[in-house]
Amino acid sequence: MKIRTHLMFVLMMILVSGVGAQAQETSTALPVAAVQTSTVIEQTVSTLVEVVGTLQAVERAAIAAKVTGVVTEVPVGLGSRINKGGLLVKISAREIAAQLNQAQARFNQAGRNLSRERRLLEKNATTAETVKSMQDQYAVAKAAVQGARTMLSYATITAPFSGVIIEKNVHAGDLATPGMVLLRMENDQKLQAVCAVPESLVLQVQPGQTLTVIIPAAGLTINGKVAEVAPAADPVSRTAQVTIDLSYNEQLRTGQFSRVKLPGQAKTSLFVPDGTVLPQGQMERVFVAADNKAHLRLVRTGMHQDGLTEIVAGLNPGETVISKNNEHLVDGQPIKTE
Repeated sequence: MKIRTHLMFVLMMILVSGVGAQAQETSTALPVAAVQTSTVIEQTVSTLVEVVGTLQAVERAAIAAKVTGVVTEVPVGLGSRINKGGLLVKISAREIAAQLNQAQARFNQAGRNLSRERRLLEKNATTAETVKSMQDQYAVAKAAVQGARTMLSYATITAPFSGVIIEKNVHAGDLATPGMVLLRMENDQKLQAVCAVPESLVLQVQPGQTLTVIIPAAGLTINGKVAEVAPAADPVSRTAQVTIDLSYNEQLRTGQFSRVKLPGQAKTSLFVPDGTVLPQGQMERVFVAADNKAHLRLVRTGMHQDGLTEIVAGLNPGETVISKNNEHLVDGQPIKTE
């Protein structure tokens, strides 16, 4: 039994020696590769956290009626683009027009009475108190005219800003009542991303700060400027609303889904130049330069930033890695640095 065990051990040693000699012979036979190297650096960076958001218009309005009357004209439809001051809805307001005529007649009569009393006062045929009373009546009649004229102006509804109609709830012949929403419009030239930011991150977001916004539907990644940060957090969701102004792009639409990248907590990581890591299937490889040879090392990467690739695992600070001319290297191949 002991003799058999001894023979097996001898055979294994011969096999290992043969494999080692063959590997050494193969390594010696490989040509010397000219490469460029870099040092694994350690630096502190801010992590990025993504939150979801929605695009909305900066200027948007629900156009509602202020008076009761029959709608006589609606010259716009869904998608209609209209300039500021353009006609949106016209309402028949005959009762208000009649009230204006009555108020105007009373105003004219009050003006005549006041003029007459002033002439009489010059002849001492009336009293100053009577003139003062006529002045008050004149002022009341003037205010009534202004009020009726303002109410009549509500019968003609115009666009408060230039934009596009996104909702239409009224047609000619409908009865409009105060508070009834007739149209909705928005300025699609000025959009912003609205997102809910966790309370742990909202203190790191300030108005005027530039953030990256991704709109997958449009295939766009753009920079936006923080316009508003809610001063209080929602006690239910523990988030605060943040709005980000976006520059105009014809592919952007209100209601589109977006992702906003926010600065997270700072952390210290290892980085190598882009191109150092070689993907192979689901594995990521790096060649470490040591003893004038290229040594294969499996690594795990993280984010990419400013031409550098984060190394999560597999390397140590200060190690020398091959960053160029590394595509065709073999483990153990001799190298020389250019």
